[in-house]
Amino acid sequence: MRLDALTLYDFRNYAHLEAQFVPGVNLILGENAQGKTNLLEAVAYLSTGRSFRTARPQELVRFGADFADLNAELFSAGRQQTARAVLFAGRRPRQIYVGGVKQKTAAALDGLLTTVLFCPEELQVLKGGAAARRKLIDTALCQLRPNYARALAEYTKLLDSKSRILKDWHEMPSLLEPLPEFSLRMAQVGAVIVSYRARYLKKLAEAAAEYHSEFSGGQERLTLSYQTVSTIDDPFADQKTLFERIFEHQKRHERAEIDAGQCLTGPHKDDFETFINDRPVKSYGSQGQTRTASISLKLAERELMRRDTGEEPLLLLDDVLSELDAKRQDFVLNQIRTGQVLITCCETDRLTELGKVMLIRDGELI
Repeated sequence: MRLDALTLYDFRNYAHLEAQFVPGVNLILGENAQGKTNLLEAVAYLSTGRSFRTARPQELVRFGADFADLNAELFSAGRQQTARAVLFAGRRPRQIYVGGVKQKTAAALDGLLTTVLFCPEELQVLKGGAAARRKLIDTALCQLRPNYARALAEYTKLLDSKSRILKDWHEMPSLLEPLPEFSLRMAQVGAVIVSYRARYLKKLAEAAAEYHSEFSGGQERLTLSYQTVSTIDDPFADQKTLFERIFEHQKRHERAEIDAGQCLTGPHKDDFETFINDRPVKSYGSQGQTRTASISLKLAERELMRRDTGEEPLLLLDDVLSELDAKRQDFVLNQIRTGQVLITCCETDRLTELGKVMLIRDGELI
């Protein structure tokens, strides 16, 4: 999988941009607020059909313009292909084209240009609350395993229904009657979710540990620990056993849930903790270590996608070099030797031996 060229019209601060990319490292240099992240955002949009910075497509259209036009030329699934998105400043719905043919939904982009993104906000994945870490796992697994995506969607609906029952039963006690059925089904579907998550995190941890060891010159050991329902002592057990353990935990907390009016137990509380040399990153990791660990997880995510699909996703790294020492910067610029990488950086004296350097200034490619 490879992005060959990108053409933008009236996207963010770009009136017009035509950029060519090489198969290896593409280092995008420029001072702050020049448009480096905007370029990555355009690539990510043509990959996923959404922005990683805003939920409002109108914000992607350059101020004063009627619409934005994004075009990509790429090599995917063994052949040259094109992807295009037209976004409008008003309420008119966007238009998506693949191979010049207009598509009904953005789902047509799935698998066409797969990307793995790291941006500064990703640091909060390891330092912040559990929800962001669950999202990291769920986003990757939903792409790789359709059965997981279906199970997660069902569990989310069940959780929403059970939560409404627990919140409103005081006003209507009869709402409690179907509660055992919701709990039973949540335990069944929850067992599927835990099984997938445990196996994915095991593979992610193994791959991330290798990258992090290279990153740190063998000085640091990265490990992950999966945290799920406390009655589960072996998350790799068969799904029947996992169901029984989750259901047991539900029964223990049944009265507490009714009294609290909240759903207190289940894989919607899952988390994983990251350690460097057996010390938790969340509590003890420096900014540089946290950033290195986060990038290692992203590289591992890309590797697992490559193993599964046979194609290596495009890696988008936004402002990763700041707060890394010289050795770790060199790893990012010169030691990631597989697949295509787009890296943004504010330090205009940076170079890469593996690819191409591009300079962005005020929405123009210099």
